[in-house]
Amino acid sequence: MADPASIHIQICYARPDRQFLLEQTVPEGTTIQQAIQNSGIIQQAPEIDVSVWRVGIYGKLKTLDTVLREHDRVEIYRPLIADPKDTRRKRADHKAVKKTA
Repeated sequence: MADPASIHIQICYARPDRQFLLEQTVPEGTTIQQAIQNSGIIQQAPEIDVSVWRVGIYGKLKTLDTVLREHDRVEIYRPLIADPKDTRRKRADHKAVKKTA
């Protein structure tokens, strides 16, 4: 049985070719940054740069100093390749051209 002063969390990161979901038991009071550093995920995916990239818990953006709670899922978000607004605009323009043709 786990020490009562520890919590269970997950570290989650996805890239186009692979997804990572690491189960961890960490001491209470652990921050997102500490959990990421201690998880070993940066060794598995060296492109991760939490000093620039965003992180969150269950889809909600958080800061690296956020203290984790039992069953939190820490998510590491890659930078966007394309601006979603530009992508939608181009798609709408393309549909408009098809309708007039």
